[in-house]
Amino acid sequence: MIVIAHVSDIHVDGEPRSIARTRAVMEYLEELPYDLDAVLVTGDVADHAAPAEYETVRGLLRSRHPVLVCPGNHDDRATFRRVLLGEEDAGRPEAPVNQVHRGDGYVITLCDSSVPGKDEGFLEDETLEWLEDVLAETPHDVPVLVGFHHPPVPLNTPYVDEIRQFGGERLAALADRHPHLTAFLAGHAHTAAATTFAGRPLLVAPGVVSALRFPWEHPGRTVDHVHLDLPPAVAFHVLDETGRLTTHYRSVPVGPAAS
Repeated sequence: MIVIAHVSDIHVDGEPRSIARTRAVMEYLEELPYDLDAVLVTGDVADHAAPAEYETVRGLLRSRHPVLVCPGNHDDRATFRRVLLGEEDAGRPEAPVNQVHRGDGYVITLCDSSVPGKDEGFLEDETLEWLEDVLAETPHDVPVLVGFHHPPVPLNTPYVDEIRQFGGERLAALADRHPHLTAFLAGHAHTAAATTFAGRPLLVAPGVVSALRFPWEHPGRTVDHVHLDLPPAVAFHVLDETGRLTTHYRSVPVGPAAS
């Protein structure tokens, strides 16, 4: 059994609230009696993309479990790469930050869906070519989970849908060529959500820093992206021996300062 924890949108900004909520989630994962196969953090890790924020994030995300992080629309690729990942500038500071983790019987890819200077998402040709190569190199009996920040379909939440990942037909065509692409994992929506894309599950992690207010919760108002009185939460993606993927969601208690 493969167990992957999935968190998103920690938005660390130097204020006690975001730090305390992120710390609560990571301490919960550290205290588990089970060694997780991976912890995914799907973007918007620094609220203003400041180097000091990434320094704080780097400390908060230290874990005995393997941790994989991709950028979101609040992140800056060059600073993310240099400060958070500790990678040297190879002459292309604004190149997409794409990563692959090959585990025992599974593969996780994290694709950079951020668009420098914009809030919406898009997978550049370079990223799609990289993903195609990873899938082609992976045996067809090994499931591949593909993660990124922006969901590539509307979630019926106007605020998020306006800045979702566009150009999804290119990713869907790629998925059609690789049946071992098992599921898509995303963040950005600040709410746990489950839908489909390209005939696969699309599983969205809840936001750590805040929860999304749905339009039907406040009729006659536009969607407000505000802090609801909800604790942070984690998604657990479980791959069993048959290749079946199951997702569970768990809320994490926090102290008064983080509420």
